[in-house]
Amino acid sequence: MAAGLIAFVNYLASMLLVLGASGAMYMMAAARTMRQFFDQAEPSGRRSEGVTLLKPLHGAEPKLADNLASFLVQEHDGPIQLLCGVQRADDPAIAAVETLRARFPRARIDLVIDPTPHGANGKVANLINLAPHIAHDVIVLSDSDIAVSPDYLARLLRALDTPEVGAVTAAYHGRGDAGFWSRVAAAGLSWQFLPGAIVGSRYGLARPCMGSTIAMRRETLAAIGGFDAFADVLADDHAIGAAVVARGLAVAMPPMLVTHASAERGFGEVWRHELRWGATVRDLVPGAYLAGMVAMPLPLALLALPIHPWPGVFLIVFALLTRIWVAGVADDEARARTAPLWLLPLRDCLTFVVFIASLWVRSVDWRGARLRMEQDGQISAEPENLRT
Repeated sequence: MAAGLIAFVNYLASMLLVLGASGAMYMMAAARTMRQFFDQAEPSGRRSEGVTLLKPLHGAEPKLADNLASFLVQEHDGPIQLLCGVQRADDPAIAAVETLRARFPRARIDLVIDPTPHGANGKVANLINLAPHIAHDVIVLSDSDIAVSPDYLARLLRALDTPEVGAVTAAYHGRGDAGFWSRVAAAGLSWQFLPGAIVGSRYGLARPCMGSTIAMRRETLAAIGGFDAFADVLADDHAIGAAVVARGLAVAMPPMLVTHASAERGFGEVWRHELRWGATVRDLVPGAYLAGMVAMPLPLALLALPIHPWPGVFLIVFALLTRIWVAGVADDEARARTAPLWLLPLRDCLTFVVFIASLWVRSVDWRGARLRMEQDGQISAEPENLRT
């Protein structure tokens, strides 16, 4: 029996080496793919369509006013409505909106305070309450922790012009705004998530539609049932994209980057956030999520090291080099250093631990609310949330 166990452990370690080597080669391909994706030429030009920017807000965030301000300093000739929503009259995000109004007195910045609940997804409830106040035909939804460049709207509208496109989304890199752990979280976005999103989109392995940006026309939103159709869906951004595709339209992702401002102040916040994200992706695309383990070559090599020392050491070096390459390309395209490179091994090991833990999760934390994950991406509030 002992001999059988030893043989099994050796076999497992050999498989880890194979997966790790495959992952390192994947990282080389991912670095090249990112370069090719962002090197695509795009025509320039200002636009004049009216645009409503939807911002569901919840609580104070570092640099919230600055993030929102980036949507108002656009190379755009048409009217812009920044439509912000909160669900409590004492929400700290209101102060950021008032700061913004003082900074941009001529801008149209509307604030809706509406506590009306709609389903288990608080963000979607906020959007449902905002919907009657939308002023323009072009609607751009983005999370509160997103910052953009001045050509953001021009690029979105250009992509939305394509006849078969029903929605436009945007890839994003991380920026840590709240100290060490926020930079660890941001590194996961820039160095792990971003390469996977670009590769998946480029080769048709995934159809990204992300909360960083969802731009569409009012008629498209109506055709997919409005925001009400997603009131009990955890991954509302993914579900909106799937609904657009179900109407025979495409979700485009132009070669541009927006910034995701990470605000986690401690390990616990990073853990809960990434565990929720991992469990959500697991339920949406289980096969692809499991296959994503190959994109973690460094932890795989470290696990194989005790059984196969010399091949393990070689693979660790190879994996580190390819991961540094990917991180360098991601930061170069973002024109910012996400985090010190010495954080890379810690970041990769944390990614692997979150991946393993997420395989068993059935409920997640979302801004203090505990949500139970149901079938087909649906969610419900856990009993203690229903009583409050």
